Amino acid sequence: MKLIDNTLKGVERYIEDKLNELFSSSEIVTLANTLFTEQLNISKQQRLLDPTHKVTEGDLLLIIRSVNRLLEQEPIDYIVGNTEFYGLRFKVGREVLIPRPETEELCEWIISEENKAGLKVVDIGSGSGCIAITLATHLINAKVYACDVSAAALSLCTENAVLNSATIDSKCFDVLKQFPFEEKLDIIVSNPPYVLKSDKSEMEKNVLDYEPHLALFVEDNDPLLFYRKIAEQAKLHLNPNGRLYFEIHERYSIDIQSLLSKMGFSNIEVRKDAQDKDRMVRAVSV
Repeated sequence: MKLIDNTLKGVERYIEDKLNELFSSSEIVTLANTLFTEQLNISKQQRLLDPTHKVTEGDLLLIIRSVNRLLEQEPIDYIVGNTEFYGLRFKVGREVLIPRPETEELCEWIISEENKAGLKVVDIGSGSGCIAITLATHLINAKVYACDVSAAALSLCTENAVLNSATIDSKCFDVLKQFPFEEKLDIIVSNPPYVLKSDKSEMEKNVLDYEPHLALFVEDNDPLLFYRKIAEQAKLHLNPNGRLYFEIHERYSIDIQSLLSKMGFSNIEVRKDAQDKDRMVRAVSV
């Protein structure tokens, strides 16, 4: 550690030197900014104005450990313990998926369409709570339920609701086995597991080694399992003209449309994400 220049400029140079074989220059800049801001509470402006400012030994050790974790391809969001989603702050840990931009687009679709007050909304597979909390924050007086099979995920979801001053109810259950709602609902939304287990060999280490497999993978012989089970419950529990929203894998866009059509849903619409991939679907109950 004595060989490391513990000035802000020196620490920045250390981060760049250690990460340059694994990450691009632009990625390193982003990672460095995140480490300084989130772990040392030092802004980019402070680093520019006072590059010779020395960090403490404890802070230097923290940066060294974090850089070593990055070299193991652990996601930066897990290292710093939080991420931003739809302008809100969310705690994240290895018990939940890191929220993705396409999930923000799903939330944007729902928020832009659902402007009626007092809607009853159920989010299946809430994880960090990014969907449930975002909808609770932006829909007018909505009653939002965050649901997950993982008690650890729901605990973090509850923390995030408090962090964002959002009111949600949480329910822990396995949607493949039960659906503990007696009331009629206006919206059911889910970003369920949809990655085939056989696709593991093609996945990046930062996802495969760190993010929860329970929230990612589905058996190869039934890739639409969660979509089918959730849609079955939607048929029973949605009000007439209630809406079912899914995040989907582009590979199954046509299959999911066919499934929902055969189940009697109407006005089925697929939307593309910013990468021009079919990643979202909405269906209306009759």
